[in-house]
Amino acid sequence: MGAFLFTNETAVRLGAFVGVFAAMALWEVAAPRRVPRVGRRIRWPGNLGIAALDAVLLRLLFPVAAVGVAVAAEDQGWGLLHALDMPRWLAVVAAVVVLDLVVYLQHVLFHAVPGLWRLHRMHHADLDVDVTTGARFHPVEMVLSMLIKLAAVSVLGAPAEAVVAFEVLLNATAMFNHGNVRLPLPVDRALRWVVVTPDMHRVHHSVERAETDSNYGFNLSWWDRLFGTYRDQPRAGHEAMTLGIEQFREPADLRLDRMLVQPFLDDTPTVPLGGRKGGRA
Repeated sequence: MGAFLFTNETAVRLGAFVGVFAAMALWEVAAPRRVPRVGRRIRWPGNLGIAALDAVLLRLLFPVAAVGVAVAAEDQGWGLLHALDMPRWLAVVAAVVVLDLVVYLQHVLFHAVPGLWRLHRMHHADLDVDVTTGARFHPVEMVLSMLIKLAAVSVLGAPAEAVVAFEVLLNATAMFNHGNVRLPLPVDRALRWVVVTPDMHRVHHSVERAETDSNYGFNLSWWDRLFGTYRDQPRAGHEAMTLGIEQFREPADLRLDRMLVQPFLDDTPTVPLGGRKGGRA
C-alpha cells in the first residue's frame, strides 16, 4: 500500500484538488454567501498563480514529499505509532487527527511570531474570501510548513495512507471552508461541531484583530473549542464584515508580483480602517 501511494500520490491529490475546486467554484456561483467586493478577473490570476508557483517549488525542493518520509519511517520502524504497535486502522486515524492538531498549532504560531506573520499575512490580504483563497500562501510559508509536516510525520511514524488522506483532506477542507458559499444555518451549526465551516472560518479573515486571532482550524473544529480560540460570529455579521488586513487594500496589491514581495513591504496601511494607524491587522 505504501509503495502504491508513494507512486500515485500526485495523481490522487491532483484529482481531488480539481474535483473539489470545480464543485466549490460552481457552488459559489449558485449560492454565494457575500457579494464579492473585487471581481474574479482581478483576484484569481494572483491567487491561482501563487498556488501553481507553490506546487512547483515544493515538488522541486521536496521530491519525495511527506508520503515518501512516511514510507521510509515504516520501512525503518521509526516513530511513536510504530512503537505503540497499534492496529493499522487506528494508527491511520490517530495520525490524521494528530497531523490536524499540528496544522492548528502551526497556524497559531504564524499569527503569534511577527516574522512568521509577515509571511502569513499574504493569505489574509485577500480582499474577498473564496475557494482560491484556500490556496493563497506565500512560497516561503509553504516551505516552512512542509518542513514542519515532514518532522511531524517522522516523529509520529504516520502510515503512508494516513499522510495521503490528510493531504487530501487538508486541501479539500481549505477550499471548502474558504468558500463564498451559503449553508443553511442548521446545517452549519451541526457541521461545525466536527469540521470547520465557511461561516466559521470566514471570521478568521475579518479585518478586526480579535476576530483574526480566532478560528484557526482548517479541518477539525475541535481544537479552537478546546484551546479557547473559537468565535461563533463576526461582530458586524457576515454580509457587512470587512475582510483582509489594513495594510494592503489596493487592487494592485492582489497582483502576483506584489504578493511575492509583500512580507518585505512597509506595515503602514494604504487605506486606514477603524481609526487605527498601522501595525498588525
